[in-house]
Amino acid sequence: QVQLVESGGGLVQAGGSLRLTCAASGVTFRTSDVAWYRQAPGKQRESVASISSGVRTYYADSVKGRFTISRENTKSTLYLQMNSLEPEDTAVYYCNVKTRLNNYWGQGTQVTVSS
Repeated sequence: QVQLVESGGGLVQAGGSLRLTCAASGVTFRTSDVAWYRQAPGKQRESVASISSGVRTYYADSVKGRFTISRENTKSTLYLQMNSLEPEDTAVYYCNVKTRLNNYWGQGTQVTVSS
């Protein structure tokens, strides 16, 4: 059974930092493409950052230079370091793991940035 467990969300003031963690189990993590998505109230879920099994990264324009995605295959763990947070970053953040056959989601972790 695949499980993705996110942690690290919370309430932070604008300009602050948070580090999100996604611990995966039941999936061959090292060969999977992984990503962070977010969904703000009343908006569609959007891609924030991704990192392929080949360690190629992608960032949404809105987070470039502020967020850093990384993975630790030996621990089947995905990270998102978020710096210089803005109120517009407020959303539920979801971990995503894409294997050759399936697409898995975590339960989400709330990030709230106060102005």
